[in-house]
Amino acid sequence: MKYFNTLLFLLLFTNLDAQYPLILSQRDQANVIDELLDDRLKNLLPNLMRREGFDMWVIISREYNEDPVIKTMLPATWMAARRTTMLVVFDKGPGKEMEYLAVARYDVGKTFKRAWDPEKQPDQWAQLGKTIEERKPKKIGVNISSSYGHADGISANDYQVLLKTLSKETQKNVVSAEPLAVSWLETRSEKEMIIYQQICHIAHEIIAEGFSDRVIQPGVTTTDDVVWWYREKIKSLTLDTWFHPSVEIQRMGADDSHVIVPGDLLHVDFGITYLRLNTDTQQHAYVLKAGERGAPEFLKNAFKQGNKLQDILTGNFKTGKTGNQILADSRKQAIDQGVTPSIYTHPIGYHGHAAGTTIGMWDMQGGVPFTGEYPLHMNTAYSIELNATVSVVEWKKEIRIMLEEDGFFDETGFRFIDGRQTELILIP
Repeated sequence: MKYFNTLLFLLLFTNLDAQYPLILSQRDQANVIDELLDDRLKNLLPNLMRREGFDMWVIISREYNEDPVIKTMLPATWMAARRTTMLVVFDKGPGKEMEYLAVARYDVGKTFKRAWDPEKQPDQWAQLGKTIEERKPKKIGVNISSSYGHADGISANDYQVLLKTLSKETQKNVVSAEPLAVSWLETRSEKEMIIYQQICHIAHEIIAEGFSDRVIQPGVTTTDDVVWWYREKIKSLTLDTWFHPSVEIQRMGADDSHVIVPGDLLHVDFGITYLRLNTDTQQHAYVLKAGERGAPEFLKNAFKQGNKLQDILTGNFKTGKTGNQILADSRKQAIDQGVTPSIYTHPIGYHGHAAGTTIGMWDMQGGVPFTGEYPLHMNTAYSIELNATVSVVEWKKEIRIMLEEDGFFDETGFRFIDGRQTELILIP
């Protein structure tokens, strides 16, 4: 806790005059990741297990065939599972401490304690079976899911071997851990949300520099040049990305040249990964023509349609509503208010396209099977991704205002984690 508070102070108040907020060293990042994980395991997971009705969660993964969940539970210095990694979480009941066991030769991180001595029991699977049977769990979750790839991490082989290690009576208590796995992945802790604002701010700063005359020379620079500048900038800051950025142009006429020129409306889709959390952002910039001091009014008005659609969508965030309900309500309100909507909002956190409530997909505006039926929970983060189609008389064509900003939903309602774009970025 003391180390976390010291690093938080550094994140928020150090290097204020630099172009970018402080980005921690690899060593400090590892310490923060481990403290965040320990906090989540001790203070978040017990409540989630009781909410979803599980008293045991068994997570099994082999090296280089990682379960998406186990990767979020490994210490920062573990780049992957080792041999066969087995983690067991057991709830001993109200008022008792949870058990965090690693059926492994050593502890796994700060929390999962070694529960296997190969000298006494050479068979790791037999030790796992014994560990489970001794505790007599009533509901054992394993990561099998038909709806979420994030929650479907156990291999067919490992699942079959697991069942063989258990008695027939205990086998009956093995069920899909999908609701628990999704809850674990989608729920953000209080400590994470303090740091998440800084992560989103770094992403915004990188976008702003890329959409500036420090990077773009109108008439010379291409969209591909800017894309690769973003990739290089991410690496130079010792950050990672979970997808290749894109930069696109909308302009008057049918010119499809990728060279950026005055009068272009630019769009970027960009994300970073830092401290195991991801961002996903889409913003617009306008390249000023000679003599212009701002974007044309028709583009400003078009941009307002995108912000209006964001407000409509986030205004429909209510606990317990499914993604499909939020989508349907938001689309109806938008159309009634003269906005032509396309909504494809997704959870974000440990993964870019994360587990949780899916609110539309670009090709599923009538609702999304399975993940669209998942209800909205508090303390969850989302990439508010959407576009509004606007008819621009001056260009004699329709354009799309494509926006994406990361936000958070809790008991106070919805908020954008580091604000949102409300005006076009201007490039001289």
